[in-house]
Amino acid sequence: MRRLAPLCRVVVDNDFAGDPDGLVGLAHHLLSPTNRVTAISSSFLDPRFAESATAAEEGAGLAAELVDEVGPAVKPAVLAGSEEAWKPGMRSAASDAIVAAAMEDDDLPLFVVCGGPLTNVAAALEQEPAVATRMALVWIGGSLDADAFEYNRDTDLAAAQFVFSRPGLVIHQFPLETYRQCGYSVHELAEDVGTSGRLGTWLWDHYQSPPEWMRLGGVWPLGDSPPVLVTALSTESSRWTTVTGTSPAIPVHPGPSDGATAHVCTDVDFRLVIGDMLAKLRGHERLRTSSDDRSTP
Repeated sequence: MRRLAPLCRVVVDNDFAGDPDGLVGLAHHLLSPTNRVTAISSSFLDPRFAESATAAEEGAGLAAELVDEVGPAVKPAVLAGSEEAWKPGMRSAASDAIVAAAMEDDDLPLFVVCGGPLTNVAAALEQEPAVATRMALVWIGGSLDADAFEYNRDTDLAAAQFVFSRPGLVIHQFPLETYRQCGYSVHELAEDVGTSGRLGTWLWDHYQSPPEWMRLGGVWPLGDSPPVLVTALSTESSRWTTVTGTSPAIPVHPGPSDGATAHVCTDVDFRLVIGDMLAKLRGHERLRTSSDDRSTP
């Protein structure tokens, strides 16, 4: 295989103590040679669903475990964000890391991939407004239906409204109606992900003990996986619409002309996402096995 070079830098921000699909999405980014993950940050959980008051810290711990399991040559920093919703003046190690990455002089563009509430992103944009034109945001959140409950937006609505009001910011958005297209049956997860080497087993094991409030049927959406299309693969086989100054409640509704520009995905190529992820999990296991064989006397 021809050696693939990084095309972008990535900061991954997610509520890793929540649904384990955030860990799957993070693993996919870490395994993708066409993006370079420079930092990982964890956000809080809605208090109605959190099992503790330190969800951001616990999420950072899970992300660090995954980084060790993947074993990249250069390990990105893993940082905890705020343990509560955004308010003006808020700062955290996570927002500091986003600002530092955005302000760094580097030829590779920066994407901040967020699969949870926009708390840490809002803090970074308020802390250093110049960040808006030095990064692009890839967000799982918002909804096309104004009346629908959407967890990532509604857990910190003030943060979402602030982020979408930032002039010059480019957002690649996967709203509720789109990320629900990423349905994957529990049995498929077990047979496909759970049998794809030791890393796949690690990921599947984290589906075996979901949060107490969660009730599973036969499907577990991999809703946090689509951002890899923007950072490491291609957006060409998905469908998009572009709006400026949009509301996070109704992404396709026209708003003020001086807000963020949102590229809203309305039809996602989930086959490309899952096919690439499974191939990378299996390739990772082959490399790991080969390394183990070479180290055996």
